Amino acid sequence: MKKLSLLSDLKKRSLSLGLVLILLISLGHAQSAFKVEVVGKGDPILLFPGFACTGDVWKDVTRELAKHYECHVFTFAGFGGVPAIGKPWLPKIKDAVVQYVHDQKLQQAIIIGHSLGGTLGLWLAATEPALFKKIIVVDALPCMGALMIPNYKASDIVYDNPYSKKLLEIDSAAFRAMAVQQTAFMMLNKEKQAQVVDWIMMTDRPTYVYGYVDLLKLDLREDLARIKIPVIVLAATHPDKAMIEKTYNEQYAKLGDKVFYYAENSAHFIMYDQPQWFLSKIAESVR
Repeated sequence: MKKLSLLSDLKKRSLSLGLVLILLISLGHAQSAFKVEVVGKGDPILLFPGFACTGDVWKDVTRELAKHYECHVFTFAGFGGVPAIGKPWLPKIKDAVVQYVHDQKLQQAIIIGHSLGGTLGLWLAATEPALFKKIIVVDALPCMGALMIPNYKASDIVYDNPYSKKLLEIDSAAFRAMAVQQTAFMMLNKEKQAQVVDWIMMTDRPTYVYGYVDLLKLDLREDLARIKIPVIVLAATHPDKAMIEKTYNEQYAKLGDKVFYYAENSAHFIMYDQPQWFLSKIAESVR
């Protein structure tokens, strides 16, 4: 009898171990596309950084939100030392986030996303409407490509193009010079610019190049009609508020439940240019 009991116990332990291994493999697959730091307790909030940035861009925000919420702070593959993944980068990120939400059993999470992270949040809300409660978009559009490329057509955006080839080939000094120039345009807060430049320099170069192609190719303007949860948009006003309002109204035309808030005297990194205003709006928006 003892022998039979021991065999039964071993079978149960083997089954339990097998289930644990399956769970770990599942979580590992989902999280290979990103690293997540979880801080605080309460209802879940997913925080997505912008392109090339790490989850540290949310440091001041999570310090406050973690007092009342469980914050899942993401750093995507290829950025901040997180190992790179293959193409197509952005669709893999999206699918892995959905898997992560299911694996962690997160109920009605709020998404806060900056730039790329905001666009990703819109994509998730359009395709997985039952998973999320609200989206807070920080200076992001449903179609970045249409803003930057004349006569934009998503089908024209391909990985193999002269600009991508140039970015893959330039040396670190030229790449840094480009990063410094871009960051100065995206941020009025000079003290924080060096941090963003460092993040850009840490990126896996193919991810930086091809991941941005994925972002430019994404056009969600028509898909916005499928979003049924509230969307709150915090938009920068530098350098031309009237032009920016026109762009946001046009790109978000198909979205029903939306509210725009415009940050005065702020460029793309609102959390750095107008930190008090930003924290106040985030705290108000998550309620």
